[in-house]
Amino acid sequence: MTDPPRPSPPLDPLCRHQALLTLPAQEAHVSAARHFAADLLETWSVPAGERDSAVLIVDELATNAAQYGREHMTLVLVLDHGTLHIVVTDSGTTVERPRRDIAPDEHGRGTGIVQDLAQSTEIHHTRTGREVRACLRCPA
Repeated sequence: MTDPPRPSPPLDPLCRHQALLTLPAQEAHVSAARHFAADLLETWSVPAGERDSAVLIVDELATNAAQYGREHMTLVLVLDHGTLHIVVTDSGTTVERPRRDIAPDEHGRGTGIVQDLAQSTEIHHTRTGREVRACLRCPA
């Protein structure tokens, strides 16, 4: 005689989830990264306040990657035990130079916004470009 199947335990909202999206490094694709993050974080049941902050971080990092990346940008989202890791990599140069077509008062705010919203941020220069990480606590 076999035992009846046991019901699956409920999903733990704090367990590990991971997703990756690669797009051309063009400003036209920033909205796709933003919508991808918003939809995914809602599916993962990230609370609205943290989700809004995370989407703004994704928007700022993807905008920078689109402006300074040459070929592609990659967004990685990892929710691991109540911490959301947002990683954006691009194939751009390691030195950002202000764009001449943007007024000085309209340039450079994104990094400050990300630092204000995230609990931690890191920038790594790689052989092929740049990687920016931001971590955000997401209590269940």
